[in-house]
This record gives sequence, structure tokens and C-alpha cells, in this order.
Amino acid sequence: MVSLIDYLLDRITMYRLVQWDLRILIGLAAVFGEFGLIPFGSFAILWSTLLLVVVCWISNKVFSWAFAAPANAESVYITALILALIISPVASLQFSSVMFLVWAGVLAMASKYILAINKKHIFNPAAIAVVITAYTIHQSASWWVGNAVMMPFVIIGGFLIVRKIRRWDLVLSFLIAALLTMLVFAIIKGASLPDTLNQLLLHSSLFFFAFVMLTEPLTTPPQRLQRILYGVLVGILFAPDVHVFGIYSTPELALVISNIFSYLVSPKQKLLLRLQDKIRIAPGIVDFLFTPEKQLQFLPGQYMEWTLPHPSSDFRGTRRYFTIASSPTEQTLRVGVRVYEKGSSFKKKMIAMNDQDVIVAGQLAGEFTLPKDPKQKIVLIAGGIGITPYRSMIKYLLDTKESRPIILIYANKTPAEIVYTDVFDQAQKELGIKTIYTLTDSNAVPKNWQGKVGRISKAMIKEEVPDYMDRIFYLSGPHPLVSSCEKVLRDLGVAGAHIRTDYFPGLA
Repeated sequence: MVSLIDYLLDRITMYRLVQWDLRILIGLAAVFGEFGLIPFGSFAILWSTLLLVVVCWISNKVFSWAFAAPANAESVYITALILALIISPVASLQFSSVMFLVWAGVLAMASKYILAINKKHIFNPAAIAVVITAYTIHQSASWWVGNAVMMPFVIIGGFLIVRKIRRWDLVLSFLIAALLTMLVFAIIKGASLPDTLNQLLLHSSLFFFAFVMLTEPLTTPPQRLQRILYGVLVGILFAPDVHVFGIYSTPELALVISNIFSYLVSPKQKLLLRLQDKIRIAPGIVDFLFTPEKQLQFLPGQYMEWTLPHPSSDFRGTRRYFTIASSPTEQTLRVGVRVYEKGSSFKKKMIAMNDQDVIVAGQLAGEFTLPKDPKQKIVLIAGGIGITPYRSMIKYLLDTKESRPIILIYANKTPAEIVYTDVFDQAQKELGIKTIYTLTDSNAVPKNWQGKVGRISKAMIKEEVPDYMDRIFYLSGPHPLVSSCEKVLRDLGVAGAHIRTDYFPGLA
């Protein structure tokens, strides 16, 4: 069952998954409202949702034009649907209620363009919108999605989202901090602990906030320790008893304050990149070289989110996460992309790009980087396009003339699929980095082939890496290869702490 879930999750991007989760919650709420199971009717829920979607869409178009910035439809719909689930629905055209929805939508979109540094917004758009309305027009979010009837569906959808983006460290640190903080306040006030837990777990926005609001990738820290600290901070501030100078905390205020912390510990930026060149380096693999408007500081092995707006996008959406294949020492940003004849609309648009087209790169993140100790022995294992982070690492070592005890094992089906051999061959000559090529399709092995044949196995590891117990293993590539190699290493007795896998959200 878990394998089936992961298989399905790998075929949809994170943003589309969140969209579908929110749509389903809205639909279920409308059904429950029709039967009187929640305090809002289906008409009020659907009318308010439609109004917010229209307001957010128009506002985003206006701000995008005014700031000459690319519009992103996916984030527009996600923000609108979140607002629809946290602001009480209205069934009438009462001016104050309608204006609350309108202002919330406008402010949410405006925050992405105005409250931004280096073209990167600082605050969660939905959260900052309802914080501003609370202190200006004195209308606040009710977080009505947090009720016992909706809770099972919130948790199921939330589980899928967090399973997809692998952010359990963030969510669990938040939940533990929030629970402990509120239980402490309950003890101080002499309140019943069972009643407090019942209210918190069944009748609050805790899980919706944790799974949907907290995990927004653009306003959370990219590094694991930073994420845990961020989750703890939000969890403490989430408690409604926390107050300063008479201002009591709310979920949205907790998130906005913590967004500032996130930005301070991990400044972010967006780059508008123009295509410099595209090179077909192997059948079905294309290297895209982009010219950044300014030099990007990053570590070899990190990834970025790439946004390419295009009309009639398919269910995979307009955003992807690609590892940077270039070294920080190079002047261009390079990404290696596998393309298919019947591929996604995103990749079709990438293939059709010319030097007039712009792609947006942001959210630099990833801890799949070289160890700080240059003497640490490591093994880099790659399959197919999973070789891109290693191209970045080894090119960096070449350019900085830094020698490290590295063995690279690179698996492909056919010789034609092997890429970046110029870099790896040079590294073998100049830095002594041992490279082992293996072909997994025995029918595709040429007569003059001098590499290995077969999948990466225990026997291959023992033969090529006799000191494997002293090394840290990096695994990058298709999910089946990574899972298979991880099992091989564990069967050999390699500790889990010595196995690092390349994963980033939004894989599809």
C-alpha cells in the first residue's frame, strides 16, 4: 500500500496535490453543509470560494503587470482556497462580509509583490492577509475548517502532502511544541487536560495549519535544523494564551512572526533567467544553460524550484524542482532534464524555449552536499539523470583543485545514456576520483565495453569499494534505484547515518 501511495504521489507535483486536497475539502464541506453537519450552508461555502478565486486571480494579474513579474496561477488558486477554508463563508451580499473576503484576497496577492525582498515574498500570503485585516478592518479568520466532521479528511490529505514533500521534521516539531505549550497553559490555569486535548485535536485548526499552512515551501527554511527550530517557534506561538502587551497570538500571527525568523536564518531570492543554450547530451536528456542576472551563491548538489508559466498546463502544473548541474564556479546555471516524446506540458514548453523566454528560479535548498571534512571517504551512486548533483560536485572540485577520496558508480541502461564523461574523466586523471560505469541492460552491452554489467549489487560494492564500511554513500536517481541501493547497503551492514539520499519536493 505504501509503495502504491508513493507511486501515485510521484506522478503529481506538490502544488497540484495541495490544490486537489483543498478542492476536496471545499467540496466535502459543501456536502456537509447541505446536511447541516457544519454551521455553513453549501451555497455560502461555494459562493465565498468562487468570489475569493476571482478576486485573487484578478488581483494577481494586476500586480503581476504592475511589477512586470511572471504570474503563477497555481499559487493563486491555492491561496484562494486556503482563505475560503479559514474565513467564515457568507451567504448574503452584506457589504462588510463581502469586503472582508475581497480585501483578504487582494492583500494576499499584494503581499507576494510588495512585501518581498529580491523578488521573493517573505510572508505566507493567506496568513499575512488575515493578520492585516484583523488590525485594519477588525475582521479575523475563524479557521472554520477545524471541526470534528472535517478533521479525518484534513488528516488524510495532510498525510499525503507531508509524505510527498518529506517534511515530517517540520510538522512533528510544530505539533509537539504546540501540544506541550497548550498543555502547560492548561495546567497553569487549572483546566481539564482531557478537555484541552479534545478541543485541540478535534475542534481546532491544528492539523490543517500544520499540513497546509506551515509546509508552504517558499516561506520555510531549507535546512533540517532550521526547519525544526522554525516548527518549534511556530508551535509555541500557536498557543492562544501567548501574548505580548495585550496582543494575543492567533494561528496566522504565529506564522507571520515565524516567517520573519525563517527569512533571517535563510535569506531567499528569485532569479529571472534567460536561456543561453540547450544541448541534447544523450537520447532523451537535454542540458539547459541559463544566464543569471547576478551570480548565485549555492553549494554543489543543491536544487532550486523552477517556474515556467504556460497556457493550458497539464495536471503536473507550471513548477518543477531540478538539481543544479553546474558548479558554483561556472558563470551559467545548468540543469539536466530528461524529456519524453509524450512528456508534460512543462517540459514541452522548456524544449520550445528560446532566448526571449524567461524562467524563474527560486527556493534554493537541499542538504545533499559534500561533507565538510575533505578527508571523509564517500561513494557517489547515480542512476540516469540522478547524475546531475555529482556533475556539480566534481566540476567544483576540479575548478578548485580540491582532491577528495571519492568513488563514483554510475548506472545506465545503455552506453548512449551516459553523460558528463568529460568532467568525470578529467577528475579521474587530475584528482584520482575513481569512476565505475555499469550497464543494467545486458542486451545493450557493446563488444568493446570495459565497464561493469548489471544492477548495483552487494558483490559489486564489495569488489569496487572494499573499504565500504568507512565511507558515506550518496544515492541519487529514480526512486526504484535509490530504494534498491539503500537495501543493498543495509544488507551489507552500512549504518543508516552513512546513507544519504537525494530528495526534493515536487518530484514528478
